[in-house]
Amino acid sequence: MSDGEKVIYTSLEVLIAVGCCLGNGLVIWAVWSCRALSQTTFCFIVSLAVADFLVGMVAVPFSVIVDGRLKTSFHCCLFISCVVIVLIQASVHSLLAIAVDRYLRVYKPLRYRGSVKKQHLWAAVTVCWLSASIIGFIPMFGWHNEDTTTRENSTITCHFITVISMSYMVNFNFLACILPPTLIMMALYLFLFNMISKQLRNGVGRPVESRSFYRKERRLANSLALVLVLFAISCLPLQIINTLVYYTSVKVPTVAFHIGILLSHANSAVNPIVYAFKVPKIKMAYKSILTKLTSTEQKEDQSSQNLASSNSNSTARCTMKINPQVVLATNQDG
Repeated sequence: MSDGEKVIYTSLEVLIAVGCCLGNGLVIWAVWSCRALSQTTFCFIVSLAVADFLVGMVAVPFSVIVDGRLKTSFHCCLFISCVVIVLIQASVHSLLAIAVDRYLRVYKPLRYRGSVKKQHLWAAVTVCWLSASIIGFIPMFGWHNEDTTTRENSTITCHFITVISMSYMVNFNFLACILPPTLIMMALYLFLFNMISKQLRNGVGRPVESRSFYRKERRLANSLALVLVLFAISCLPLQIINTLVYYTSVKVPTVAFHIGILLSHANSAVNPIVYAFKVPKIKMAYKSILTKLTSTEQKEDQSSQNLASSNSNSTARCTMKINPQVVLATNQDG
């Protein structure tokens, strides 16, 4: 890349990182404040928000670093690259957990709600992050490119593709660990929408609460399916480019790689916007937080105004006390 392209790329990454941190930090705060962590879907949404937050806090800076801007040891560069992969896998696994949760909640609503406890939720979240870490750190245990450093020259210019094996990235990371879960999630949402549509069509004579339940589930499923679609649109292009480069002789411009990287990172900044417009409980929590912040600012402004008026009143009283003395002294002099 030219210097101008590097400046543009870095600037966009900085904007994405800020959006990831602020947006997903707000999501975590919103779910926490509305006490929805005990609900399965929102527990997994927080897991996804944490992964997206770490994308902005860790993955984006690391991605800029492993773009040839740092001289370090081979294994340090390898570790940094693996952390980026772990966060992508954590997002995939959290999305898969959300899809399975929504499907089971509609397929066996009474049994699922009665059997799932809080400890089960945290166990599922732990499994998501452990499995993501295992997959992401596999290159640290040998599946990486050859270490070209020597005793005389123990550092390299850190590039992701210099240390991470393309066979791992394409055959294992994408074709085995990203593509199948994505297809499974799409199938689950299709089955889910089909079930909900059948229940609503056959809902004549059913209680109002039952129809309301399925309508609410359909609205939430629409929102979460949109999150999945955006993930696929954002993350798959880079993986497809890697696959084409690995299996064919197609020469892909460097700019295309960087656009793919930007898209994959931008997805983490877009999710909080989707929650704000599409998930009612989070939308209400956003409004509650905004109301609290604005009311606090108004109280501070009012207290500062009251303090200023009290200061002016005290100054006026002091002036009234002093003025008669001044007049009396003037008369005596005269």
